[in-house]
Amino acid sequence: MSVLPDSILKIRQVGERCLRSPARPVAPKDLSSAEIQALIEMMRETMRDAPGVGLAAPQVGVDLRIAVIEDRAEYQRDLTPDRLADRGREPVPFHVLINPTLTVTDPTPQRHFEGCLSVAGYTAVTPRAAAVQVNALNEKGESLEIRTGGWYARILQHEIDHLSGRLYLDTMLPSTFMTSANFQRYWAACPTEEVCRVLGAVPH
Repeated sequence: MSVLPDSILKIRQVGERCLRSPARPVAPKDLSSAEIQALIEMMRETMRDAPGVGLAAPQVGVDLRIAVIEDRAEYQRDLTPDRLADRGREPVPFHVLINPTLTVTDPTPQRHFEGCLSVAGYTAVTPRAAAVQVNALNEKGESLEIRTGGWYARILQHEIDHLSGRLYLDTMLPSTFMTSANFQRYWAACPTEEVCRVLGAVPH
């Protein structure tokens, strides 16, 4: 594993092999190493610089099962209360997931537009399970158990997918795939189900 010396890492884009290869577990003996701790700090700064609500180590070219997550209140200020409620979206403080495992606790599909820092400039409606449980270690090696739903569950599923070499492109509704600019121009004010109906999106 090599880590760039700068605090902002290069986010790899779709088509690079590192995004399609399963990541390796972090060995317990390595968790407290200066290298792993530095990687976590740089991932946090890279995520905030992008900005994004999550970042997995494969997205910066490191094949380890590490993800960082943070959904700040400032990222939500342009959404109406109705949109926030529809998404089940609330602020999520910064935290680290190491060697996470995910269990779906409510498989009811929730369909919303989703983007990715590694598929820059695009978005698509992507079904995700309504609620999940995640077990992981934090950066101190302490055990975490997260049970959640809504947008937070979506973020967790998205980032943990990255650790298995999966992208939202694999499960999106293809007819809803579009540039982020066109989403803002034509569809941002429309309910997701209306967009799916107009564009003829067929759920998996």
